[in-house]
Amino acid sequence: MSEETTPVAPGPPRSGTRWRRFAATFGIVVAGAAGMIMLTAQGVLGAQFAISGMPFTVTADRLTGTGFEQFATLDQMIPDSPNQGDTGGQVLVMVSAIDKAELTNLCQSINLGGVFLKITAGNGDKPVTARTLVVDGDEIAGNAAFRNIDIGQDASTLDKVPGVKGNPGVFSQQADSIVIENLRQNNYATTAAVFNLPNLRMAFTSDGC
Repeated sequence: MSEETTPVAPGPPRSGTRWRRFAATFGIVVAGAAGMIMLTAQGVLGAQFAISGMPFTVTADRLTGTGFEQFATLDQMIPDSPNQGDTGGQVLVMVSAIDKAELTNLCQSINLGGVFLKITAGNGDKPVTARTLVVDGDEIAGNAAFRNIDIGQDASTLDKVPGVKGNPGVFSQQADSIVIENLRQNNYATTAAVFNLPNLRMAFTSDGC
């Protein structure tokens, strides 16, 4: 397939809801806690630490990337985390990995209960750049275009992002490149081999991204 364009209407993130529908649609079957733990990705940077369990919002006017992969995994909190709620300390997420990425007007915010910690960067003609960018989230929205996309590939055979792949039998997709306009994500973890943030600003604010 030479090019695939998928419009997705942006909107405020609702943790978990859309991803559960996504999983059901594409046949990702999770049977019991032991089976879910086996979905944890092999070699993914984001799997190397316990998540806090506090979701954060990321937006960007535009994301461009070369080398794209996406598959399901299960993120873990520390035992008896105060943020686990009824999840049992496990969050089912989409791993979105990009070999080389640029983001224009990046905004990241987390609600700390009445106040937000907000980070902005990459405005003007100096976008944020990243290598081996791996994002674990349960919702993504925007207007997306993929080039040379493969849908339904076994996650253990992914090869667009060196060192990042999932477990055998897990549904995945990958593409040579990706462009997303008006990106909005609800994330639990982000890692990168290199992350450059020009015009970085971090502050406590009354509103999020």
